[in-house]
Parts: sequence; structure tokens; C-alpha cells
Amino acid sequence: MGEFDLIARYFERPARHAVLGVGDDCALLQPRPGTQMAISTDMLVSGRHFFADTDPFRLGHKSLAVNLSDLAACGATPLAFTLALSLPEVNEPWLAAFAEGLFALAGAHGCELIGGDTTAGPLNICITVFGEVPVLAGRSQALLRSGAKPGNDIYVSGTLGDARLALDALLGKVTLPDEILTVARQRLEMPTPRVALGLALRGIASAAIDVSDGLLGDLGHVLEKSAVGATVEADKAIELISAHAYCTRAEGQFGLKLSTDQWRALALAGGDDYELLFTAPPSLREAVAQAAQSSQTPVTRIGQINAAPGLRLVDNQSQPLANTYASFDHFG
Repeated sequence: MGEFDLIARYFERPARHAVLGVGDDCALLQPRPGTQMAISTDMLVSGRHFFADTDPFRLGHKSLAVNLSDLAACGATPLAFTLALSLPEVNEPWLAAFAEGLFALAGAHGCELIGGDTTAGPLNICITVFGEVPVLAGRSQALLRSGAKPGNDIYVSGTLGDARLALDALLGKVTLPDEILTVARQRLEMPTPRVALGLALRGIASAAIDVSDGLLGDLGHVLEKSAVGATVEADKAIELISAHAYCTRAEGQFGLKLSTDQWRALALAGGDDYELLFTAPPSLREAVAQAAQSSQTPVTRIGQINAAPGLRLVDNQSQPLANTYASFDHFG
């Protein structure tokens, strides 16, 4: 099968949002009046971001999900994406499953594939996603990292630490019962992009970012861009690990015995969560609760933005903790 046959069979779809989609030298997008384009790119490399034997349906899902998570953090509505795919061989069953997972998520968010490239080489997936945000009275409604203010609450959506727990289990570092590994592995391989929450937070959140490299590391980007500091309640983050309550009750029964510090590390620096971390004024707590309800996404308040620079951690007794948790860095 040649390159163009491969594209036509597995990745060509009729254009809906685009003026011109797959099949020409360029795709054409026409932004709607009163909107801005939101654009993000992510690359997934075999052996670096995923195991070579990862289920291709799940890999197709995750490849797009990590990009949609960026749009969610910007409060953008997904429109379209491009796909650059490097393949070691033409494996038709693998391609069929990958495309199925990719388009299942794309269809759920009304996001269409409008172009890209394929080549022979090590397995590498690069997606660029396009979304739109409204401009009202000359002001963009995009959520940015730079708007956090002293006194703002800090929230995080969904769960934390599950993806890293699954990774540690798959690497043989910990042993998990099947039912816990199934849940954790789902979070690692099929994260849920919080697009609906991001849209609901427009006009409410003062700043936002998606949690990809670890909560504290990504919060650090918000603090830097907003020129503020923060206090985080570390033990509230532990409670967001799906397996924590179960594993604590069954500690030692299946070889998993983690210290409180190790649980904190999973929640605060585990990475691959693809949840939304955002800030909002205390006066808008009810609005945040309504946004969470309307988007069917749980959110938890885990700290507060401070005027004094720096990131401070406290335990459940409000006692200070040393911050020794390093988030993921490709070149660190």
C-alpha cells in the first residue's frame, strides 16, 4: 500500500468546518467573525510517551486527547486538526484500530482531520489542533496562564496521580490488583480532555493550564506568567488519586505500600493527568460549582494564590512541607 492509498483508506474524511480539507497542498480554515484561532501542537514518540505495544485504538484516542486538553485549557471550541504520522511499516490492522480511536474522539468533539503527512520511520505521532474562542467587545475570551491574582482559589479537575501509578505498575515498580490497574491504566492511555469544563469556565477562571507534566510544575508556569505565588494543600491532592483510598485500606495485601510522601509525589508530580488546573476569585465559587455541574466534571479547590512569590506546600494540618517534588522534563 502506498502513502496516498494509506491516507485515503484510513484518514480521509469529508470536510465540514474547513473550506478545504485533506487532499490538497494546504487546508483552508475560515475563522468565524468575532473569533480568534487557538492552535496547539503535541508530539508522541514511541518509547518516550507510550509503550510500543500500546493498544492502537487507545493510542489514537490519546494522540488527539492531549491536544484537545490544550484547547480546553484555553477555553477554545475544537474545530480541526492535522496529523503527521511516521510509521515503521504499513500494518493495516494497527492503522484501522488507530484511526478508529482517533476518529471516535474527534467525532465526539466535532473536530475534523484536515491534512498532515505520513512517512516511513520510527513510530511518531504529531498532531496540530485548531480551535476558536470568541472576542467580545474587542476582548478575547481565551483562558490564559497569566491572569491569576492574589487571593484567587486554585482548583483542579478530576483525578490526579492515576496515570503515573499505572506507569509504575507497567514498569514493574509496584504491584496493583487488576481492578485498580484497569482504572489507572485507563487514565494513562485514554485521558479525558476537559473541553466542556474549559468552555464553561470562560468569564469565570482567571487563569488556566492543563496538567501534563505534573501539577506543581504546571502550576509553576501559571505563577511565573502571572507574577504571583501560591499555597497548595498537598493532602487534598492525595485524595484525588482514585486508588488511594482502596490501597490504604488494603495496604500490604498485594505488595503496594507507599508512604505519605510517595502518595504526594504521585499526585503533585506524577504527570500525564490531562486535567485542568485553574484559578478563580472566591466570589465566584458558586459559578465554578455551576460550571463543574454543567460540564459534568468534578473540581476540587486545593489552594490559594499569594502575592508573595514562591510555591508553598502545607499538609492537612496547615503545617508547611518541603517541596521536593520534581515534575517531568524531557531534557531534565
